[in-house]
Amino acid sequence: MAEPSRSPRQKHRMRFGVLAAAATLTACGIMAGPVGMEAQRLPSDRPSSAEPSEASAALPTVSPSVRASSAVREAATPRRAPSSPAAESRETAQSAAPRPAPELKAAEQPAAERPAPKQPAGPVEVPPPSTESIHKMPIGDLPGWKQVFREEFNKGNVPIGAFPGPAYSAKWSAGYKDGTPDTAGQKGTKSGYYPSKVLSVKNGMLDWYLHSEKGISMGAAPAPKIPNDSNRDKSLLPRHNSLLYGRISVRFKADSLRGYKVAWLLWPDSGVWPRDGEINFPEGDLAKTFYGAAHYRGNDPAASDMFQSHTTFTDWHVATIEWTPGKVEFILDGRSLGASTTLTPNTPMHYILQSESCLPRCPAPQTAGHLYLDWIAIWKRA
Repeated sequence: MAEPSRSPRQKHRMRFGVLAAAATLTACGIMAGPVGMEAQRLPSDRPSSAEPSEASAALPTVSPSVRASSAVREAATPRRAPSSPAAESRETAQSAAPRPAPELKAAEQPAAERPAPKQPAGPVEVPPPSTESIHKMPIGDLPGWKQVFREEFNKGNVPIGAFPGPAYSAKWSAGYKDGTPDTAGQKGTKSGYYPSKVLSVKNGMLDWYLHSEKGISMGAAPAPKIPNDSNRDKSLLPRHNSLLYGRISVRFKADSLRGYKVAWLLWPDSGVWPRDGEINFPEGDLAKTFYGAAHYRGNDPAASDMFQSHTTFTDWHVATIEWTPGKVEFILDGRSLGASTTLTPNTPMHYILQSESCLPRCPAPQTAGHLYLDWIAIWKRA
């Protein structure tokens, strides 16, 4: 069929109507170009000031005049309208909905989103030795130490007045004889060593029965016989309990007995004190706390390092002296109380379990009770 002829005015009106319809559709977003379509794909919560995507950044910059002429050309070109309002709604919802982000492997995740590696909550503490291992008598050598003596008093009981007896005489001496003044007794107090009235072995322990008779407070100072004379100065008198450096551990306990004290010590074989020093641990009144003491070599009897345990005698404890060249360390129940490194003893010394009284005050006449040694172990340097 031939197209009917139209007047120039009719053609102008038709062209105006087409342009108006195209402008209306463009405003509604139906005939938007590539920029409008890209805007529809953006999530609704994206900030308007966001950086342009790679797709939009690739578009050429268009001046206002060019955009106007493009709109006229687009209006002159017919576009396919949506088939129905429902289809248009579905297409708009699909393009506007945010797309799920692809899953990233751990190596591809941004650094800020990767889970931080777990760190320790604090410094890692080394657990202390178990109570059982601390209080069990050690048997055998230790790193740097060769065991030369041990005793746990398991060869039977020995009554008061008979120690050491046949069972223990090969390894023990009762120490000072009856009536020997102790430290305070040498200064005039009524106190001294009386092993025949104090020492016994009972229930697998060496037992000191500390008490007074006839106004005299009594103690005892037994000593182990240590087979370790290889490092001795040959000019000194021979001793059976001498060491030049060593490690000594004892497990002990006592009743609270004010006025009685212990000073289990290493005393210089030379007998010259304070010139050659002294090492004591444990030391203290049995009714108070005990400590370790390292007396300096020199001429000052008060010059020493003391290490308080803040612990009393009434529970079982294990005290260890480690004496090495230039150092004396005091260890209680597996933990170090500290070490002295000033003018430490450097000549042979002998070990005595010195238990006495009247420093600084004598016990009351009725004060009586027991001090116990469960076991003792001694090492020399390997």
